[in-house]
Amino acid sequence: MNRKLENSELERLDVEAFKQTEKSPIIIILDNIRSLNNIGSVFRTADAFLIQKVYLCGITATPPHKDIRKTALGATESVAWEYRKDTLELLEELKQSGIRTVAVEQAENAIMLNDFTIDSTETIALVFGNEVKGVSQEVVSASDTVVEIPQFGTKHSLNISVSAGVVVWDIWTKFNPKN
Repeated sequence: MNRKLENSELERLDVEAFKQTEKSPIIIILDNIRSLNNIGSVFRTADAFLIQKVYLCGITATPPHKDIRKTALGATESVAWEYRKDTLELLEELKQSGIRTVAVEQAENAIMLNDFTIDSTETIALVFGNEVKGVSQEVVSASDTVVEIPQFGTKHSLNISVSAGVVVWDIWTKFNPKN
């Protein structure tokens, strides 16, 4: 029989230790996300996988906000984040710094997530888009790569917080194949 672990048994980092820990070579960019609950959920995913930074762009709300806090459960305190009005300007800055920009979107010539390969020495910035409109065409066009999550049912897309969890987990395991 398996016994459920108590939180005290999980040996998680405290906020200060988290801030000092080496981060994954992954950045998350939220492009015009309207749901505060989705934003908070992405912060929790970012905390779980030691994401370097979360950029909140366009209409994406920023902490502190009670509805972000409700789903982030403190992750806005541990994860580095920054608000940027213009996603395109941010992409150009990141690309000039040698960071590979990857839009997560359904697009012509998109690479299926399971076929997406990484160079273990690179940093990847993953762009997730609006719940209805997705990643804007301008941002898709400006990205180095477009990755699509394979789907097999009747719906056209996944919720953005679910998409972030799926993609970040996949990329994280590619950077950390032994874990």
